[in-house]
Amino acid sequence: MNHNRKCFIFSLIIFLFIGIGQPIFASGNTGKLKSQKGEASWYGSRYHGRKTSSGERYNKNAMTAAHKTLPFGTKVKVTNLDNNESVIVRINDRGPFVGDRIIDVSEAAARELEFHSKGIGHVKIEVLETEADLASAAGFSFDVASFADYDFASEVKPELASNN
Repeated sequence: MNHNRKCFIFSLIIFLFIGIGQPIFASGNTGKLKSQKGEASWYGSRYHGRKTSSGERYNKNAMTAAHKTLPFGTKVKVTNLDNNESVIVRINDRGPFVGDRIIDVSEAAARELEFHSKGIGHVKIEVLETEADLASAAGFSFDVASFADYDFASEVKPELASNN
């Protein structure tokens, strides 16, 4: 194998490793979905205290919900189209993954919307605000670091603190 071909193959392998090794971040679906109509369901005691997709613990008594694509922290108005009752929930989980349902609300939200006993309700959801909207309105945002190694975290703490 000649030298140029070896260099090309080596470069290609390095390029692939660099490309594959880069983190990929999900971009928020901000500004895309404004409203949606469909079926909603709810989840309660069985999931109470378990971690949601956002990492926070599910609280069946909080006004929260699961949506397939909306960014975590998005505030959504959910209106029951059968009785015009509405609540505002915060997206903190992913789902629902059953049929064509568009949102899973907490047990408390389902009670307020008055479809708790039926299990599902015909709803309209309207995006009110996302965390990105709030951060840009405030003129700032912040990043949070998470470390598995306490010694390393202690080591980089002064450097991170000085990067105001």
